Amino acid sequence: MTADTATSHVFEVDELNFEADVLQASLTTPILVDFWATWCEPCKVLGPMLEKLAAEYNGAFRLGKVDVDKQQQLAGVFGIRSIPTVMLIKDGQPLDGFAGALPEGQLREFLSRHMQPLEAAPVDEEADAASAETPDQAINRLQQEIAAAPDKSELKLDLALALMRAGNVAGAEAELNALPVKLATDDRAVRLRSQLDLARALDGAPSLAELQQRVQTDDKDWTARDLLGVRLLLEGDAAGGLDQFLAILQHARDWSDGQAKKRLLAAFATLDDAELVGRYRRKMASLLF
Repeated sequence: MTADTATSHVFEVDELNFEADVLQASLTTPILVDFWATWCEPCKVLGPMLEKLAAEYNGAFRLGKVDVDKQQQLAGVFGIRSIPTVMLIKDGQPLDGFAGALPEGQLREFLSRHMQPLEAAPVDEEADAASAETPDQAINRLQQEIAAAPDKSELKLDLALALMRAGNVAGAEAELNALPVKLATDDRAVRLRSQLDLARALDGAPSLAELQQRVQTDDKDWTARDLLGVRLLLEGDAAGGLDQFLAILQHARDWSDGQAKKRLLAAFATLDDAELVGRYRRKMASLLF
């Protein structure tokens, strides 16, 4: 692999080329955007791995580098709160992303969910079988695996995620809090903590019907609207919940120390619907900038 080959799929992103080289270009080729800074030590670990994978994928995606110190407006549009943060842009909108310097294995897993190198990777039949498990089946399997290998802390994170999928909030939180420090910043652990934060907001909260009645009676009852948004989100109406947070952001941006923006960012971190997240991320950006 020549140096030219290694760098031909990597480019710098600024406000001038963002529209053409990221949004428009992503209509034909996915663009992985790496938000970084020269002083960021984890960025120095992640950046070379991303560049290596961009060369290995040989055009299946391009890697755009955003120096957040020089491009603060772009970082603000995407709500970047920590670096490194990586966003995958496809068909003109954010599709997926993660924060932190993931190990190479997890980077490959992230990329494989959305694209393949020019030579397609073989189908992982074992992974396909695992994805067909119900949450309860996954919990039983993981508990047995942990009993057989109690030192494998990655299994405990998998168990916390499975408990959350099964609706066992207390169990998921207990497993998450017991994880070693090295896994506390794992992207999946961060995502789970966002889900738990949202779930805790509903402790002692009124019913869905009562919250809807309160909002209908007083459309500036921001507390009721906030709780209604959380309840709708966790009960399966993601768009309805996000709409409540956007309404607060539009009319009372600073309410409760910017709670609406925090709720939106937490919700984005928990949702699997990339199209929905991309649409509402743009709506949030239009209100903030």
